[in-house]
Amino acid sequence: MRLKLSLLFFILSFVASQGFAQYPLKTIRFVVTAAAGSGPDLTARIVAQKLNVAWGQPVVIENRGGAGGAIAAELVAKSAPDGYTLIMASAGSHSVSPALYPHLSWDPIRDFVPITIVSVAPNILIVHPSLPVKSVRDLLALARLRPGELSFGSGGSGSSAHLSGELFRMLAKVRMVHIPFKGAPSAALGVIGGQVELALLNLPPTLPLIKSGRLKALAVSTASRSEALPQLPTIAEDGLPGYEASTWYGVMAPAHTPAEITDKIYTVIMAGLRQQETRSRIVSDGAQVVGNSSEEFSALLKRDLAKWTRVVKESGARPD
Repeated sequence: MRLKLSLLFFILSFVASQGFAQYPLKTIRFVVTAAAGSGPDLTARIVAQKLNVAWGQPVVIENRGGAGGAIAAELVAKSAPDGYTLIMASAGSHSVSPALYPHLSWDPIRDFVPITIVSVAPNILIVHPSLPVKSVRDLLALARLRPGELSFGSGGSGSSAHLSGELFRMLAKVRMVHIPFKGAPSAALGVIGGQVELALLNLPPTLPLIKSGRLKALAVSTASRSEALPQLPTIAEDGLPGYEASTWYGVMAPAHTPAEITDKIYTVIMAGLRQQETRSRIVSDGAQVVGNSSEEFSALLKRDLAKWTRVVKESGARPD
């Protein structure tokens, strides 16, 4: 009996391994946590093209925005762990949303296998050109001189821009008023029009407004400088030590997806990220190429969750 069971187990394992070796055999569904044209969407399309070229199978982008990416995440968390459903996760969907929505039906760590972070896009600290500041130090001095008078805009309550601003305010120990707009583009226009003095917005869509002189950029939110604007210091080096807030975009699969499959996906993505054409596309959008390991991705996710949970709790931030 034991011999028969061992033989059966061997046969099933062999069949499974053969299936993994042949993956993929059909269309891959690539779910994106935001609308077409967004940071996650643009990044997903770069990855999808690499997977398609490598395997000759269609990779279909499916945009499922809403609730800060929580809707897309729930869909993928409940999908079969067979490699045919992936998600372009983001800091918003997997670090911020769980902090804002404590009763989600899915868990960002338990229900997903992190494969790799493709890129990181900094938020950029912008002010109106007429504001009499040239650095983060100048801005902090002005905020302390005029407590409660300066306001910062965001694309909505609970957005990454909102929480980035709350983290800035908390670490600097300054009083500023949060003004939510209906989307990041409206927040940028709010700074241009003088409705708010500053904002911490995602770099890619803000870059043209900076280059045209309609907005003044003071610093980037990431731990290191941006390749797109290398002359700008980080917020941490320019007056607020310890500050770091970034928007990462990473590929994940449902929990229990076999390692043989996630390893194949990782290998193709990494090969793509080593191509100069791919790196140039990502940098031109204002992001920075990452391509880390699953373990490094997991560690960053845990740190991010702890940070944004604390910011949400201390600031009292609520989603729109």
